[in-house]
Amino acid sequence: MKKYLTIAVIAVVVIFVAALVKDLAIKVSVEKGVELVTGLKLKIGSINVGILKPVVHIKNLKLLNPRNFPDRTMIDMPEIYVRYNLPAIIGGKIHLPEVRIALKEFIVVKNSKGELNLDSLKVVEAEKKGEAPSKEAAGKAPEIQIDSLTLSIGKAVYKDYSKGGEPVVREFNVDLNEKYTNVNDPYALASLIVVKALMNTSISSLANFDLKGLQGTVGDTLGKAEKIASGAVTQVQAVAAAAGVGGATGETAKSAQETVKKTAETLKNVLSNPFGSE
Repeated sequence: MKKYLTIAVIAVVVIFVAALVKDLAIKVSVEKGVELVTGLKLKIGSINVGILKPVVHIKNLKLLNPRNFPDRTMIDMPEIYVRYNLPAIIGGKIHLPEVRIALKEFIVVKNSKGELNLDSLKVVEAEKKGEAPSKEAAGKAPEIQIDSLTLSIGKAVYKDYSKGGEPVVREFNVDLNEKYTNVNDPYALASLIVVKALMNTSISSLANFDLKGLQGTVGDTLGKAEKIASGAVTQVQAVAAAAGVGGATGETAKSAQETVKKTAETLKNVLSNPFGSE
């Protein structure tokens, strides 16, 4: 009896350590991948990869401004829910049947020198030059397919420090909740988020930012948008909770251990550099 108890304890410890390493490895890969696509650093509060269910639940994401801006955050995302296709990932293709992005705030900042934080995004830099964003990186990227993308945006904020002293601040309730299908370009996704956050506000006029160029790059995707019910932030929370992210209740220690090991190895290998390298 003591022997079996010892084995069970060891199995639980192995599962815990494997899950911890798995989550940390994917957290780093997501941060690196987003930095490659956007040109800006991403900070993640926590990430949890389901052991028995192919679900990734990421919380408290913040896309950071460059150092020469007084505000640290450009985009505040409370959470992202992702359902992934493990066999496809093993085969070298990042296939995500469902992605839900809950974006709380998109903050556009003009600093004291008149510089705009939006101009630091790779998609904006490329659009101004009339080029594809990071051709070299795009050529090395694995194939990506998002079948269903739900994007919710709470509000957009504009802060202007160019006049000195306290910034002039304008806030706009975006209240967007839309679904898109067949998204297969991470750069187009970045452009889509910028466009949808700003297109129904006057921020582009206030900041003297040309939004039409980016709108042209995501025209096909915008045309496929499907409006869905409001309250997407809480919807993402509810769906993720119902999915039982990270749960292994009722399964044997051996089965859970094997699942963790397989998921950790495949996702770590394929997603260690999810969008290619510069």
